[in-house]
Amino acid sequence: MNQLTFEVSPDQHGLRLDKFLAGEVPNTSRAQLQRLIDEGRVVVARVPMPKASTQVREGDRITLDVPDTAPSTLVAEDLPLPILYDDADLVVVNKPAGLVVHPGAGHATGTLVHALLHHVKDLSGIGGEARPGIVHRLDKGTSGVMVVAKHDAAHQELARQFHDREVEKEYVALVWGTVHNRKRIDLPLGRDPVHRERISTRARRSREAVTRITWARQLPGVTLIRVAIATGRTHQIRVHLSAIGHAIIGDAVYGGVHKRVAHDVRAVQRLTRPFLHAERLAFTHPTTKERVSFEAPLPDDLLSVLEEITPADKRSAVLTEPRHVPAAEPDEPDDADGDSDDGASDDRP
Repeated sequence: MNQLTFEVSPDQHGLRLDKFLAGEVPNTSRAQLQRLIDEGRVVVARVPMPKASTQVREGDRITLDVPDTAPSTLVAEDLPLPILYDDADLVVVNKPAGLVVHPGAGHATGTLVHALLHHVKDLSGIGGEARPGIVHRLDKGTSGVMVVAKHDAAHQELARQFHDREVEKEYVALVWGTVHNRKRIDLPLGRDPVHRERISTRARRSREAVTRITWARQLPGVTLIRVAIATGRTHQIRVHLSAIGHAIIGDAVYGGVHKRVAHDVRAVQRLTRPFLHAERLAFTHPTTKERVSFEAPLPDDLLSVLEEITPADKRSAVLTEPRHVPAAEPDEPDDADGDSDDGASDDRP
């Protein structure tokens, strides 16, 4: 255990105790500092039992007992996990479909976190425990790029960027019907009042959610689209696309599985998950402050379906044409009536 002592300067007078400590101990998250305060590991000479909200005063002497980083209680598992980038601060992976991000009810083992503990050897204290720092999530059935923090400082900065919408998140999806690009879907999302495991645009309590279609290529009866999301609500892309009448193919929860399909696209019946892939992620590196971008190609299960349903004369263009469009491109008006033949997007996807 390490003991740190600080003295409050004039310009720090009046700060909350947790905010003061966050400025003095940059490698520790504010949430972790709040836990240390609750555990009695922070002493303020004039306050017997300080709280996170206690205001510090000029000249206060504050002592912080920092516990040693505890080993993770999770067991590492040798699961397939493509690593796109790895340094002292973070690791970027290409999450396979079918892999749950972190342990939870029904998923005590076999998660992305278990795989990271095996593949990444230099994880340091995230929240006081040697474990991966999950900053964002992808659904079990969604594949693609994810960034994971290796220590508290990186976790705190990346979490801030996601919160402040500084991270670029782009997905590729195959949807039913004819959809055009440069469309914006702005529909608040929340828990479905009847089916609580689902997300709905008609929830009693909802939060802002914005999805944009930046690129589209029409195929027989379906459209391959690229989606950018400013927000990252649970099931965002899947729900937004379904809400405007263009569900993601293979999405059994939100209307993307059809019992009868045209002969030209019958290959989609092989899909065992939504045709949704997190293709690109861009953010500012928490240490170097450089803007970085990472991409993951379509996995084989999606690529094989796309190849089979694409007419031979269009195959080369559809499979090789760049899909990335600068985010500054203006949007057309929303299609909020759900009646249009234009498309939308999905996240947390």
